[in-house]
Amino acid sequence: MSNKRDILIIDDEQVILDAVSKIAESEGFKVDTVLDAKEALLKINQNNYSAILCDIMMPEMDGFQLLDKLNSDHKNIPVIMITGFSTAENAVNSLYKGAVDFIAKPFTFEEIISAIYRAIEYGKIQLKIENDKKGNKESSVIHVPCPPRYKRLGNISWMNLETQGTAVIGVTDMFLRTLHSVNNIEMMESENIVVQGNSCAKFEAENGLIHNCLAPIGGRIIERNEKLLTEPALLEKDPYFKGWIYRIIPSDIGYEMKYLIPCSSDRM
Repeated sequence: MSNKRDILIIDDEQVILDAVSKIAESEGFKVDTVLDAKEALLKINQNNYSAILCDIMMPEMDGFQLLDKLNSDHKNIPVIMITGFSTAENAVNSLYKGAVDFIAKPFTFEEIISAIYRAIEYGKIQLKIENDKKGNKESSVIHVPCPPRYKRLGNISWMNLETQGTAVIGVTDMFLRTLHSVNNIEMMESENIVVQGNSCAKFEAENGLIHNCLAPIGGRIIERNEKLLTEPALLEKDPYFKGWIYRIIPSDIGYEMKYLIPCSSDRM
């Protein structure tokens, strides 16, 4: 039987392993660390991890290759990508390949902790759904499906193109469920520019942690949903319609769409 561990941290810099380990252990998590992805695969086969934090740029096998390997081996462990090469393309490619979150170096204590808690919650939800399916019964997880015509960035955010050339963006039901409840939302101002894969809003969860919503596409904000500032519960009640966050004029929709997943897909 495999051993139960909470977190596996993979990075080719010992200083990063030490820093992330200290943060995770301060919250009571059991931590394993490795300096390369190949050693990580051995650890994953020997232990039962609740979440993985992985660097992208590593020798021999990089973080994207590790994600591909985990997917092909059907290892459904939530992965958080961490990198010093913080580009929008790295962020959206990470989520497209199945990572649950993306954190740029240098990171803060809260960024690491909020991502870990959300990843572990995501894993619990997925396990519950899978167990219900194996039992040939309807999932007991209450889930608001993303409308088929929408597209999403991983399981974090969604977008919907409107007929007049604008787009509405928001946050997915799955993302919200990992927070349990939203106490407060911090939004960007109108006329500001959102960048695909960068934080476009911050959510304060019931435990006080702040979680970043990564934008599904980029563009100029022409309207924001002011009701969310006084009624954050709209996010949970109706995340795909009344709970929208921004209306934007997309900047490069043709290029950015390649990183989005159709909501009609069952890929999680």
